[in-house]
Amino acid sequence: MTAKKGKDPEGFNRYLSQYLAELTVGRALSPFTVAAYSSDLLRFGQWLQDRGVELSACERADVRLYLSQLRGTGLSARSTARALSSLRGFFRYLMEQGAIQHDPTLELENPKLMRALPRYLTPEEVEMLLAAPDPQTPQGLRDKSMLELLYATGLRVSELVGLKVSQVRLDPGFVRVVGKGNKERVVPMGSEARLWVERYLTLARGKLVRQGSPEALFLTVRGEAMTRQRFWQIIKGYGKKVGITSQLSPHVLRHSFATHLLANGADLRALQVMLGHADISTTEIYTHVTRERLRQLYDRSHPRA
Repeated sequence: MTAKKGKDPEGFNRYLSQYLAELTVGRALSPFTVAAYSSDLLRFGQWLQDRGVELSACERADVRLYLSQLRGTGLSARSTARALSSLRGFFRYLMEQGAIQHDPTLELENPKLMRALPRYLTPEEVEMLLAAPDPQTPQGLRDKSMLELLYATGLRVSELVGLKVSQVRLDPGFVRVVGKGNKERVVPMGSEARLWVERYLTLARGKLVRQGSPEALFLTVRGEAMTRQRFWQIIKGYGKKVGITSQLSPHVLRHSFATHLLANGADLRALQVMLGHADISTTEIYTHVTRERLRQLYDRSHPRA
């Protein structure tokens, strides 16, 4: 490292005060945002002082080392990325003020953010959830049909509630879905889902239809198209009924569909098509889930784990 050594806390603090004033007055940022910048930059200033590195002599290697040490203290990649963002803004300001000759944050890459693993249900929890509705009532038969179809196809909740009767083909057993970007795809549904959708169409939907009802496959008791919000409430209610304590949503059932298929040998490309992912990297998150399940199984089962 070639940085000139020395201590300059007064200079750092003076420029920091000016920069925070610019954020508050000039850019009208919220007090919370300014406080976050202040915290990040004060920590960096203390690090420079401890190492005897002058602000004007700070180099890219110094910033890289600082970020590395932040990660070493257990700071998350997201928080480290925010710290780097704070430094970028500060050094840009210093460049504009003529306080430094070069910006040490240029060409520094953000720390890679780990994508959160999706929540999913165990097969046993799925069975409990699917058995929760009472199929003896029109609403219960509708709910049973929706849950079975969602788990059988992995549709997005917007795609599920947006289905029209004409998009369901019971004989070959598939649904025609218009997903993100107005892209159409065909998704197969299993025999169990097909059975319950057929029962719903035969025995329940006609009792929910009102004058002016839309062609939507799934209707509310008022004869209107089912909404995402209402179905969210429905699935949470059934989860509570059967004692599923984890947060439950239609997307959790979509994740469960994908996770269980992949765990049982499904092809990743086929899963990508069924889920309607434009990029295979989005589907690959489920490979992390299955690896984590294998690790947990190993830890529980191997005598020397």
